Amino acid sequence: MPISTLNLNIDHVRAEFPALASDFAFLDNAGGSLVLRRVADRIRDYLLTSSVQLGASYAHSQDASSKVLAARKAVAELINAPFDDEVVMGGATTALMFQVTHAILPSIEPGDEIIVTNTDHEANIGCWLRLQSAGAVVRFWNVNPQTLELDLPDLQAMLSSKVKWVAMTHASNILGTVNPVSEVAALVHAVGARLCVDAVAYAPHRLVDVQASGADLYVFSFYKVFGPHYAVLWGKRELLLSLASLNHYFITRETIPYKLQPGNVNYELSYGCIGICDYLVDMGSRLGSFGTPREKMQAAFAAFESHEDLLAARLLAFLASKQSVKVIGRTSVGDGGRVPTISFVVKGRSPESIVRHVDRFQIGIRFGDFYAKRLIESLGLHTQGGVVRVSIAHYNSADEIERLIRHLDEAIG
Repeated sequence: MPISTLNLNIDHVRAEFPALASDFAFLDNAGGSLVLRRVADRIRDYLLTSSVQLGASYAHSQDASSKVLAARKAVAELINAPFDDEVVMGGATTALMFQVTHAILPSIEPGDEIIVTNTDHEANIGCWLRLQSAGAVVRFWNVNPQTLELDLPDLQAMLSSKVKWVAMTHASNILGTVNPVSEVAALVHAVGARLCVDAVAYAPHRLVDVQASGADLYVFSFYKVFGPHYAVLWGKRELLLSLASLNHYFITRETIPYKLQPGNVNYELSYGCIGICDYLVDMGSRLGSFGTPREKMQAAFAAFESHEDLLAARLLAFLASKQSVKVIGRTSVGDGGRVPTISFVVKGRSPESIVRHVDRFQIGIRFGDFYAKRLIESLGLHTQGGVVRVSIAHYNSADEIERLIRHLDEAIG
């Protein structure tokens, strides 16, 4: 069954990513996306022309300061933050989550409850568990083992005035399920609690809108979204102002986001992130959008989703044709409820053996638990080495999926 594409000029898209000039099929994109030439060019430009300390009176420093501030403003527009000083950037999602929960720690009192899910990457679990040192009680909202969904009635039964925080993923990096975070936010806020959302597996496939999410904290990594190995944490302004400073003693609570960025941001990586926004706006314009930059970004992501759904549907149809294969997650696409991160197991075959067969043909997929160890263990999949995961991005082609299917067919039998 051939795959057709809608709207997206895949040849133009692929030309934006230098790594795609090779014959290698990159299908481990949930582990880390390819990097845009625009991003790399900006990083190079900053390092070779603006690598001075910020905040001085001389012209080069003023220029460098302007570039770093422009990056923060660009990220704020990308995620639809009301204020750019709500944008906290740092090395990775895991690092930012440990930092922000450390800043939350002084506000925790014995008996305060925190709810986490067993579907999350450990980045949005382990940091909250550390608050038990202050007397917090951490409880798990567990996935339904039959439907593999997080059931809202289960969460409602756990919510009370004791709950201070709920932490969850916007999209699972194993299941691919897009969770109803805005509905969760409404339930959480109704009992006076706050919501923290990890969007690492969501942001490469949908345009982030922190305001629409209803979250109080929202975090993801740029290296999953075509950018450098860097990350962003957004928080509501009044929340960030209330948190303890993690910086030098003279950096006060009012100094956001700097108080949550000890050592400051990485200047060149911050500046490189503007390239992500430039690419999305350019793609939206090419697709015929004449609106605001965010409207152009939305047009781009709509086309990405359509293209990704076609590729994912083809792979899921192949997997469904194999009696020995079990997909771990939803088996269909098209309603917006799934990203193209597809995990599966094969009866009688280890995930490692499947992946190592595919490795021989210049195709990159992966096996393991992907740091969602609690989910893999709860589903009893750890004993066989986790799952096989194929994670598609919008720059992948129909030919690459057909190539993958041909060699998976050999491996599965």
